[in-house]
Amino acid sequence: MAKAERIHLPLSRLQTGITVKLPLSWTDHPFLFNRIEIKDASQIEMIRNLGVPYVILLSDEELLNDVIEEEDEAQQATEQTKDNKPDPKASARKAIRKSQGRFLNAINDSRTVVSKLVSDPEGAVREASALVELMLEHLLESDNPKLALVSSGEGAPSVTQHGISVAVLALMIGHSLELSKDKLRDIALGALLHDIGKLKVPDAIRRKRGPLSPHESNFLSMHPNFGYDMLKRSGLFGNEVLHIVMHHHEFIDGSGYPDGLKLAKLPLTTQIVALANDYDSQLARQEMVSPQIALGYLFKNRVGQHQEQLISALVKVLGIYPPGTLVSLSDNSVGKVMMTTAEVRQPQVWACKRDGSEPKLRFLMDEEVSVEAVLKSDELTEGASKTLQTGASISFYFSALE
Repeated sequence: MAKAERIHLPLSRLQTGITVKLPLSWTDHPFLFNRIEIKDASQIEMIRNLGVPYVILLSDEELLNDVIEEEDEAQQATEQTKDNKPDPKASARKAIRKSQGRFLNAINDSRTVVSKLVSDPEGAVREASALVELMLEHLLESDNPKLALVSSGEGAPSVTQHGISVAVLALMIGHSLELSKDKLRDIALGALLHDIGKLKVPDAIRRKRGPLSPHESNFLSMHPNFGYDMLKRSGLFGNEVLHIVMHHHEFIDGSGYPDGLKLAKLPLTTQIVALANDYDSQLARQEMVSPQIALGYLFKNRVGQHQEQLISALVKVLGIYPPGTLVSLSDNSVGKVMMTTAEVRQPQVWACKRDGSEPKLRFLMDEEVSVEAVLKSDELTEGASKTLQTGASISFYFSALE
């Protein structure tokens, strides 16, 4: 049966609740797919900044066919170019999409684990172990793994999203230190579950925007104990994992909590997760406006609290410009770092003009363009802020770029 004629919808008629397709190649826009279900006004503004005269309105019957078409388009984008070399931009775009998809799947798997911890602890352990093995597989796909910027699309990171991001960072650190697979498994499982005790803290405290009262702060600081007790009660988790959950807020100088442990009583696995958690937690703070600034914060404010060797490993993992960093380029454009590369000073960026126009994925390694400065979001124009999605949460997953 012939396809129904698709409706070209003027941008002035965009509204929430509809599903549209962009009349662009999937390499020429920042969305995960060409097919977009419009859920909020920010998506509408981003579409209007793409420079297209219209979008294609999709009916319910067309959605399945459209998914198939997108898969075909993605496959075609991986084919070789005329000089028989893979198109690096298409490969990078595919890798970013793949990392994003894997991250979202990991969040869903982690939610399943959390939902079963009390009612079906053995099932939870099986699910968690499978997720850990999958993450290890993703980590070890490359001899020299890199990081990609990903996001759940939510404002504030959830306990599960934060757990995945911390696990990724901790695994990258552990891998760079050449730890055994068993140690990496303990790190991954402990990181995934390190904040499980926060689910016993009321939402009113966990999600409070302003400063906590002394009582609220004390209650929140009990979450490592809550998590430890929950997992210990099941009898299914090893001592290394339990130690991570209980002590992921400890510092080697004894200034952490809940027990004020010092270096001699903190296994390397716990230290690694504590550092990854410390860094990822900085990214969620309102005043911490850049992943690079968050890294600088650790250098300035955590002297003697994390081992220097581990902070150096984290810097190596993140690069000079961590994914999510906003940058000003030497050709007067601006961008957001999307993936780390072998050449740390020339990352892959999603870039645009200062006014937010002409967005595209750029490979600084292939251009005579360099990063001139790191920017704060309030230094961007409104158009550039929308194009670069500066309000999106920042998380990390292993880069799927081969």
